Amino acid sequence: MSIEKATFGAGCFWGVEAAFAAIPGVTATAVGYEGGSLERPTYKDVCTDQTGHAEVVELDFDPAQVSYEKLLDAFFTLHDPTTLNRQGPDWGAQYRSAIFFHSPEQETQARAKIEQLNAEGSYKPKRIVTKVEPAQTFWRAEEYHQKYLEKRGQASCHI
Repeated sequence: MSIEKATFGAGCFWGVEAAFAAIPGVTATAVGYEGGSLERPTYKDVCTDQTGHAEVVELDFDPAQVSYEKLLDAFFTLHDPTTLNRQGPDWGAQYRSAIFFHSPEQETQARAKIEQLNAEGSYKPKRIVTKVEPAQTFWRAEEYHQKYLEKRGQASCHI
């Protein structure tokens, strides 16, 4: 079994983690921060909107069970990829829509999916503002954020 990584920012990471964890073929999830300049950021740091980090979910998946394209499809249905630095009531760069790719193939697939969705007019009259960036250092969030909804017996959050 060959496990690959994928990292997505789609707003508040609690609900995003729960949704990805429910997909067959996703073998592990963790919430954290990526894309910023501060080393070892905390939730409090990231919430200042000054570190440049996004709240993200990093997941391990078995490509024999679920394709990266299926994960992209899930990503685009989990949030509004047309709102800049905002998801529902949450606003700030930490809530941006972002795909952090781990390989050239992931980058190609992510950019092709955005192009396809825009060409199909899936979000007309808006366009997708999702950032596609190389994966950097993933900083695991504090333990109380991991599987947050599951620990509280919830299936989803406000979004």
